[in-house]
Amino acid sequence: MPPRGQRAFDITSVTDSGRVDRPDALVVEEPLEIRLGDDPIAVVMRTPGDDMALAVGFLFSEGILRDPDQVLSVAWCTDVEPSAAGNIVRVLASGADLDAAEAARRQVYASSSCGLCGKATLDAVRLMAPPLPPPPVLRVSQVASLPDRLRAAQTLFDSTGALHAAGLFDGEGELRLVKEDVGRHNAADKILGTCAIREEWPLGGHGLVLSGRASFEMVQKAAMAGIGAVVSVSAPSSLSVEFAREVGMTLVGFVRRGSMNVYAGEVVDG
Repeated sequence: MPPRGQRAFDITSVTDSGRVDRPDALVVEEPLEIRLGDDPIAVVMRTPGDDMALAVGFLFSEGILRDPDQVLSVAWCTDVEPSAAGNIVRVLASGADLDAAEAARRQVYASSSCGLCGKATLDAVRLMAPPLPPPPVLRVSQVASLPDRLRAAQTLFDSTGALHAAGLFDGEGELRLVKEDVGRHNAADKILGTCAIREEWPLGGHGLVLSGRASFEMVQKAAMAGIGAVVSVSAPSSLSVEFAREVGMTLVGFVRRGSMNVYAGEVVDG
């Protein structure tokens, strides 16, 4: 049986040498409904796996939950149609921010390619994000090696070639946790949710490395977790740079083949 995150399809491969019929592994994309108690909060398109962490991480990154002690239980919904089994997660929590939950329900439709929608202004997110501790000291050699080390940890990507990844690294530049998903926002939420479930929260002194671009939503998710540095292989947006500079986050982009652009904060030699 293949892993749940991939599915085999028969395809025809066309090259200069001709056509070859062969099986190919494709990444699975399915909807996950996240409920807070009995209330549906959002539907995200995701790669199955780490669904409990994804649900919890989403609630934390939306500001609905702020303390791991608030999480009472996370489980599959069993009182659903058979076709929905395994695709609905219920989180029971105490002291949830009901205003934030309503805002997420009303304004956020999350897909595999679109994350936070609705909190479009810097002011709204600035009010949500807690003050950041000083970011970890990043060294050029550490940052330069992060994308390759993240890629090496992407086991599902090796089979499918169609996944994003996010990795949590510590102040020494060591990768502590890597998550994959068809959606880059989901990969980040899986990191946050895993740490929250482990009661490793907030994540001051850590950084987040991304396989894609450093969008405003990704930088915002890092800030909600107390993460002080974001490293990406592609470009940041103007809004993410503005936000990183305002909150004191280190933001590095275009990390490729030993080169990089530092958009906020500092990367020291060494």
